[in-house]
Amino acid sequence: MTDTTPPLHPMEREQLRAESTLVVTVKSSREFHDDITDGIETLEVGEAVDSTPTLSFTSYDELMETLTPRVLDLIETIRQEEPTSINETARVVDRDIKNVHEELSRLAQLGVIFFEEDGQRKRPIVWFDELVITLPFDPEAGDTATAVP
Repeated sequence: MTDTTPPLHPMEREQLRAESTLVVTVKSSREFHDDITDGIETLEVGEAVDSTPTLSFTSYDELMETLTPRVLDLIETIRQEEPTSINETARVVDRDIKNVHEELSRLAQLGVIFFEEDGQRKRPIVWFDELVITLPFDPEAGDTATAVP
């Protein structure tokens, strides 16, 4: 099992640990692009940018496929139990190590967790205390239905 997730710089880890909330939302690729462009422009003129850590998905389906109840349970267990390795995490949640490793690798790629390496061990770290999911409903997107009395 190889992991292609690049390790976080120690300063990035400390910055994440200072945060307490991860916001998860759904945005179109265009909205995401516009937000990034606006942030860059704001930084270029020397103003502060909202730095709330946010994970954006492009669809409700993608969000629901990624943050399943099983994955949310895994995140909560890591936060509460603080397992010292991927193997211990699999034991604590009573699941196959390969599946747990795959889910943890995906969560690390998304920035939901990070790993602290101790020799051959990789300890999963959930850096936030609260996960807030915001679901904006955009009437212009055509995803609304008219309620009939």
